[in-house]
Amino acid sequence: MKKRIIISLFFLLFSVSYVFSQKPNLPERIILNLTETPHNSIAITWQSSQKYLNPKVEYSISTKWTEYKKNKTITNASIDSLIFDDGKKVFYYSAVLKNLRENTVYIYRVGSDTLWSEWNQFKTASSKSEPFRFVYFGDPQNNLREDVSRVFREAFRKCSDAAFWLFVGDLTDEPFDNEWEEWFEATGFIHRMIPSVMAVGNHDLSYGIVDGKKKRINDYLLWKKMFTLPENGLENMKESVYYVDYQGVRFIFLNTNYNLEEQAKWLEKILSSNNNKWTIVTYHHPIYSTGEGRDNKKIRDMFMPIFDKYNVDLVLQGHDHTYARTFRIKEGNINPKGTIYITSVSGPKQYRANPTYKNLIEKLDSFTQLFQVISINGNKLTYHSYTASGELFDHFELIK
Repeated sequence: MKKRIIISLFFLLFSVSYVFSQKPNLPERIILNLTETPHNSIAITWQSSQKYLNPKVEYSISTKWTEYKKNKTITNASIDSLIFDDGKKVFYYSAVLKNLRENTVYIYRVGSDTLWSEWNQFKTASSKSEPFRFVYFGDPQNNLREDVSRVFREAFRKCSDAAFWLFVGDLTDEPFDNEWEEWFEATGFIHRMIPSVMAVGNHDLSYGIVDGKKKRINDYLLWKKMFTLPENGLENMKESVYYVDYQGVRFIFLNTNYNLEEQAKWLEKILSSNNNKWTIVTYHHPIYSTGEGRDNKKIRDMFMPIFDKYNVDLVLQGHDHTYARTFRIKEGNINPKGTIYITSVSGPKQYRANPTYKNLIEKLDSFTQLFQVISINGNKLTYHSYTASGELFDHFELIK
């Protein structure tokens, strides 16, 4: 009799522990993205393993206690899905919160019915030119959980008030769900609080069957499911070619994987109508390559004359897994009125620096994981590059 009672208790305890150990279908991989009007709107995307029937975002102006819950607004989210090669199906949800107050802290949560995330906060931008800071990362790409987590977290510690994080592509090594899982684990809660904007790298492109073989194609399917980026660029390159005006700075994002001529025409149009004091351009492949055996002459010939014509201040790049900061360059020469081109890397994959353009480069280095904090304050741009351990690596200022 005792034996039967003990066995019964064992199975009861096992069953209860099993039920409580099962992870509910809570919202995962929540991320904020800037919109083209960051002073009055923001984009939110998340995913789940099972489909939500009525996905929503609840939000309100943040308060000092929990009274914000009495005044919340509810916005419906759109639903998308993707089936991976292993048969796994994932559901993606996105919403853009509009008509927000500028320069205001909001609180939000995402979910459906009884499945909700925790409440998170973000702050809208100002519609005026006001000081702000943002963080720039070169390619994270490899060993994300193991080797890149500390870079992201040190960046948050160094600049917890960042207006947003900016990535220049190759966020993962392959566009696979398990690698993106590592990427979101490495950033933790940060993407739920600090919005991001990003450029598409070559490793972010999808795979397709070309001539019977699996090859990368000019598409970024998973990227478009996981993020909700501005669609104010080229119609056939949505969410990879776009711009954002943020408190006196125009940020322009290009896709240097393909369609360069079409982008060059669009770029000239966007720069010719730019009334912001500062202009920063972001894309993946560097104009002055510092990777061994690499050069990007076509990109240089296509974009650099336009940068020169419209006096672009700063160009942020990745791809080469080295660090390089040029002098101010105009028409291929050092010029005090020119553009500074920077290449950086946050991940552990590093190459030996190529000195081909060393006469144009003020600082060149490699085998160092980095992140950059860039501050804009009126007529001054201040740049700090830090190592993964938080030490100052590089610094300069621009005055205009």
